[in-house]
Amino acid sequence: MSRTTTTTDHETIRDWVESRDGHPARVQGTGEGGVLRIDFDPPEDGLEEISWEEFFEVFEDRKLAFLHQDTVEDGQTSRFNKLIGRSDS
Repeated sequence: MSRTTTTTDHETIRDWVESRDGHPARVQGTGEGGVLRIDFDPPEDGLEEISWEEFFEVFEDRKLAFLHQDTVEDGQTSRFNKLIGRSDS
């Protein structure tokens, strides 16, 4: 059974992303901070790589959380992730 997990822990996020050959990015042309994304190899057109420091600064300013899935139904590694607003609960 695949399931998703939500975290705000920077080290957990970085470890998950880097273990899948990913890096922090933002959508090009969206200004300072921009629209955050996680990009994987091969790089997606329209995204520009940013530092983890910049990523987490925007992540915290916008009070985001990282929703992710470790494996898919058949047990293979998943790249599913989404940046969401933090719940107030």
